[in-house]
Amino acid sequence: MIASGNAHKVAEIAGMLGDLPLEVQQQPRGLSIEETGSTYLANARLKAEAVAQLTGQWALADDSGLEVDALGGAPGIYSARYAASDAERISRLLGELADTPYRSASFNSAMALAGPDGITVLESQGICRGEILHSPQGCGGGYDPIFWVREAGCSYAELSEHLRLKLGSRGKAARQMAAELRELLGLASALG
Repeated sequence: MIASGNAHKVAEIAGMLGDLPLEVQQQPRGLSIEETGSTYLANARLKAEAVAQLTGQWALADDSGLEVDALGGAPGIYSARYAASDAERISRLLGELADTPYRSASFNSAMALAGPDGITVLESQGICRGEILHSPQGCGGGYDPIFWVREAGCSYAELSEHLRLKLGSRGKAARQMAAELRELLGLASALG
């Protein structure tokens, strides 16, 4: 069970888990878990544990955000709540940065897996370093169009699925989680 009501995110995470022989489902409709943690990992734990307890299923959750060095790490865990819409979040961020040449930033993701008893058993984290562009480049959600990924030479919005898995923060966290999940479920020897 992916602890998210966002079907796109559920499909993305399912794809990132690779060839694991798992049936992946979205959390029950209408379920909303308040993110009250002070870190990405704490929020991922809250969501995974709540969904696992409510459903009696294994639950995987993630939390992620954008941290801009010149803004002291903002918006950070408040990335999704920085403004009412993607366009407004981007506009606010670019307005706060103005013309500063110091535009280094990172996408940060954390994942937590909770067992059917609601206890977290695995955690992973991933970071993608880059910088904030002066204007959007490419089409994508969230802050993706204004985040330049140096290693790829394009914005996060322009990354192929393969590069998102390889370079993206959620992709890095998912790859680590998949390897640990394979071991936890005893699939390492069966698959490999």
